[in-house]
Amino acid sequence: MHLVDPMPPDRRPTRLALLLAGLVLYGSSCGLMLEAGLGQMPWAVLHQGLSRTFGLSIGTWTIAVGVLVLLAWVPLHQRPGVGTLANVLVLGLALDATLALVPAPTTLGLRIPLLLVGIVLNGVATGAYIGAGLGAGPRDGLSTGLAARGLSPRVVRTSIELGVLGVGWLLGGNVGVGTVLYAATIGALTHATIPALRLRDRAPAGT
Repeated sequence: MHLVDPMPPDRRPTRLALLLAGLVLYGSSCGLMLEAGLGQMPWAVLHQGLSRTFGLSIGTWTIAVGVLVLLAWVPLHQRPGVGTLANVLVLGLALDATLALVPAPTTLGLRIPLLLVGIVLNGVATGAYIGAGLGAGPRDGLSTGLAARGLSPRVVRTSIELGVLGVGWLLGGNVGVGTVLYAATIGALTHATIPALRLRDRAPAGT
């Protein structure tokens, strides 16, 4: 029995490149939203709250939470892919690198564009790493694993994200207009980017 889903046999270098680009961009986009200081996605609120309460960097908490969520796949009989494992590590590293390299803007006229760029890039990044076809992220896989038990996917995802958001806020994470804007727009963005960036399996020769 494989512990990790095998990679699709076609276009592996392209898939790996698209995966890595998507994950780096995803972590960077999270960093941009955090630097904007106007609120961010629910999981980032949790990571920021953990960082403010217990120390360590936000990227470190992103990795730690990813590992814990991945362990929750075991009783759900979910099997990670190469992309799942890379997601756990790369997001946090790219996020911390972005926070170190991009200075936090001091005026609202700079913070708003930074937030908008972060949200748009996050949508593109999601399309890229999912489009690579190398496995869902640990947080997405938790939702799909619970939904596979007969629960509504929308209810599962909403419940998890509201719970994560609430805990993050109680720990001191930043909830604001960016959180609302992200929730309102990310669905439409990924609806466009996932099909556009998906690497479809090639038809066998002779068909």
